[in-house]
Amino acid sequence: MLSSRFALAAALAAIHLPAVAQPVTLDSGNNEGGPTASATLGDGTNTEAPTPGNAEDAHHPHENHSDDIVVTGIRRKENDVLGGISILDASDLTRELRPSIGETLARQPGVTSTSFGPQASAPVLRGLSGDRVRVLTDGIGTLDLSGSGPDHAVAINPLTAERIEVLRGPAALLFGASAIGGVVNVIDTRIPRHRPDGGIGGNGLLGYGTAADERLANGAIDVAVGHGFVVHADGNWTKTDDLHTGGRILSKGIREEALANSDPEIQALADLKGDLRNSASESKEGALGFAYVGDDGLNIGASVTRHLSTYQVPIRYSLDPAIDAEAPTIDLEQTRYDARVEVPLGGFFSQLRARGGYSNYHHDEIEETGEIGSSFFSKGGEGRVELEQSERSGWGGTSGIQYLNRNAKIRGEEKFLPDSGQNQTGLFTLQTLVIGPWRFEGGARVEFSKLTAKADQQLATPALSRSFTTVSGSLGAQYEVTPGWRAGLSLSRSERAPSIDELFANGPHGGSQTFEVGDPDLSPEKSLGVEASLRKTAGPVRFTGNLFYTHFANYIFQSPTGAVQDDLPVFQYRNGQANFYGFEAQASAKLGEALGIKWRGEIQADAVHATVKNFGPAPFMPPVRVLGALTGERGEFDGRVEIERAFAHNRTAPIETDTPGYTMVNASFDWHVFEAHPGLDLSLQANNLFDVEARRSTSQLKDFAPLAGRDIRLTARVGF
Repeated sequence: MLSSRFALAAALAAIHLPAVAQPVTLDSGNNEGGPTASATLGDGTNTEAPTPGNAEDAHHPHENHSDDIVVTGIRRKENDVLGGISILDASDLTRELRPSIGETLARQPGVTSTSFGPQASAPVLRGLSGDRVRVLTDGIGTLDLSGSGPDHAVAINPLTAERIEVLRGPAALLFGASAIGGVVNVIDTRIPRHRPDGGIGGNGLLGYGTAADERLANGAIDVAVGHGFVVHADGNWTKTDDLHTGGRILSKGIREEALANSDPEIQALADLKGDLRNSASESKEGALGFAYVGDDGLNIGASVTRHLSTYQVPIRYSLDPAIDAEAPTIDLEQTRYDARVEVPLGGFFSQLRARGGYSNYHHDEIEETGEIGSSFFSKGGEGRVELEQSERSGWGGTSGIQYLNRNAKIRGEEKFLPDSGQNQTGLFTLQTLVIGPWRFEGGARVEFSKLTAKADQQLATPALSRSFTTVSGSLGAQYEVTPGWRAGLSLSRSERAPSIDELFANGPHGGSQTFEVGDPDLSPEKSLGVEASLRKTAGPVRFTGNLFYTHFANYIFQSPTGAVQDDLPVFQYRNGQANFYGFEAQASAKLGEALGIKWRGEIQADAVHATVKNFGPAPFMPPVRVLGALTGERGEFDGRVEIERAFAHNRTAPIETDTPGYTMVNASFDWHVFEAHPGLDLSLQANNLFDVEARRSTSQLKDFAPLAGRDIRLTARVGF
């Protein structure tokens, strides 16, 4: 069955329109080696009149990303990374930007989203999410509670991103044994890394989207003060109304159940269409930062960020007249403090890097009456220190230590976790050796974790404590077969300690509409994986492909017990064996010039197949997907038309429903008005042009919350 889907995906890839590759930004001035967004545009020279923009300069094909320096983990060029890598710079983000980090990344190869409404949408990498994916801010975790429930939003506004790197594969283990699915690293400029040309620089973004009457604004400024010091300030605001969808609100199966009900009010639910009730939101964020930026590479700085967000969670309608459907609102706030130190060294080590963050997080889950049903609190910090080696005869690497400490508590009727704490210390290294056409890579991580829970009278749970020592490692090699062709193979073994939820949960979880029961006796999750890659990095046609297979021993998952408690089905965490395999592939091509337009194309596809032994298909897996597009560039203008096909997902876990496939057509037109002083880009986008009804199989709300319908977006980005 799956093999036929894979073959069909390949066939569609052959007939779909190709797309241009991901662009790079006009911005310059980044001292990390790759073309990224920055506060200052251009080369700092004064001109009497603005220079017209150039679409080819602003939107290079994806293959030119191969010269980018990937800063997540050990710094190296994109094509030197073993495993899957996606880079979104400022120009990519202008096209892909959405209110949540999950929706912003959802169309990248091997990436989709939990789509628990427009705002509570977290990334899913290769079918893995939650505690198995680390979402970072410049190398440090988000320090929120997004991993404790699908309705909990990630406390990162994509508006602040200068660049986002998505890393899949063994190198992700540098950021924690729990990063078995991968790492999403959101890189911002809140702690400046360079001095602005002319002493002052800034950027701004204004946008509007019709699907949710979305209004957004973001502004940032950097000012050089004194010798080597830079002060940074930024702020953003986003507000949306209820989301317009492309069809019926309820899925076909739920509509049929509603029509079969004898209650007229339940029957009426089958007619719901259009706007997704209870999906509005508003977020505000502000940050101040400063840094000393030395000529020799010394960089020392800190920042403070205040994040406020109020968002509604779409209604999960009840088909039982005796049970009222909830329309909750989440009011979230976080104050976060960050610091970074980068010191150039001599001798065996070339640089010392230290990064730390501390967060005070709180959100209230507010009922439709305005009363607070439950409150969630989390305080904690994370820090890491790395030593980067000087390259000697092709040998280089990074080693370091990472520490995480956090405490969490819940108050209210829907409490499902006792007051708990987590302490985690990790030691890691990643070493590389280049010998002629060969590149070898090896990494190791040892992690010491202690998780504790206090006795809780409300949950009837005793005081508990568990300690784990986990060891993870990877080995890989890459060979340049001929100039421009590279083949790679990597093996990895990882161990992940159970999370607080998996060990200690014992109560009703409103977000997932389940009664969760943890197991304090869970064993660490172990996996053994292999990944093969093939890349063509030169010439008019470029290609990247990754095949992966992972076998899990002691895979931790939720299994329905058949019992019902507090009107919710009971789900028990337990260990089992599981197998995941799949692929990601993308190709880009220069198609020549006609009518004065330079045509380019791209095609991408991905799929995941996952099975849990003695249980069945793993729940909420992504479908087979194919995306193709055609773009053209002429002068300061460029345009893009793309087709995305997500196939039906019928290989489902117990009590999970099937998800129909969908085909979306999207288009965009960009005008790069000025190249510099000021840099100005205007973008007009039309997403889901034909207003189709679409649902994500990875969403626990897929039967009640379809994706956005037709969405016309206007965006203006300016830099000076």
